[in-house]
Amino acid sequence: MEFICITGLISIVAGYIIDLIIGDPYSIPHPVVAIGKLVTFCTDMLLNNNSSMMAKRRNGLIMVLIVSFACIIIPLCILYLAYRLHILAGIVIESIMCCQILAAKSLKTESTKVETALEANNIEQARFNVSMIVGRDTANLDAEGITKAAVETVAENSSDGVIAPLFYMLFGGAAAGFLYKGINTMDSMAGYKNEKYIDFGRAAAKFDDIVNFIPARISAFLMVISAFILGYNAKNAWKIFIRDRYKSTSPNSGQTEAACAGALCIELLGDAYYFGKLVKKPSIGDAIRGIEPHDIHKANNLMYCMEFLMMVFIIILRLSFYILFVLA
Repeated sequence: MEFICITGLISIVAGYIIDLIIGDPYSIPHPVVAIGKLVTFCTDMLLNNNSSMMAKRRNGLIMVLIVSFACIIIPLCILYLAYRLHILAGIVIESIMCCQILAAKSLKTESTKVETALEANNIEQARFNVSMIVGRDTANLDAEGITKAAVETVAENSSDGVIAPLFYMLFGGAAAGFLYKGINTMDSMAGYKNEKYIDFGRAAAKFDDIVNFIPARISAFLMVISAFILGYNAKNAWKIFIRDRYKSTSPNSGQTEAACAGALCIELLGDAYYFGKLVKKPSIGDAIRGIEPHDIHKANNLMYCMEFLMMVFIIILRLSFYILFVLA
């Protein structure tokens, strides 16, 4: 227990620092890409558009079980072998894994590309850049729409890509983090409510809702606290969070989107096109002022502050557990 508690904490902290400084080099294959390929393979094997609704839902559940099993067993086996080889080898491997699970640096890098293009009045480049980080259609977005899309994805992924992975790493290290990433990846690839995936992706979407329920709410609270620390409008962040957090179609993404909209005193969401079809969405927040490209930078500031606060929480909790239950 002592061994697991200390090495796990060292690995999480090291992974956080590595992601903060380096992020994910594009030249190195990323495990999430492998997870995506497994999801695609399972989809090709199990999804038959001519099947009944129940058959599609059953096969979608089978995919969830296969991918989830692979996402936890493979990391556990790698870590077991690494720690058996040497404790330092185990810490290094788990630290790299923890870094790969976190997406703060890559999210900031990609969203900043959108901000840079907007500030240069290069709308076509900004549309392309934002298309790399959002799921909606971007071909006809104007500058305001592009900025909204970028701020929304930073707000949502502050939970999905940063706080939620840290939450699961707190309890189960890198293996639990990869299990979460597997479920989250399945939802992002198959959790659509269109004709193709409405039944097959049902299990993936439901599992994602479940595993994000607590982290999304923790993320929103951390965002309100971060707004106060950074000098943004924390009072309005809390107000809009309480008022608008369930306006999103997702029970979880609206938590941080509402807090972010309130903190920046802007309006987010609204109608958007997905796969050529208009999806009606209510707006979140109040348009106290117009949204501008620099709000992308502010959203990233909120994300980094949230991550730091979560890391402090993890260190305190893990060390407290070590002192109370291991050393006692």
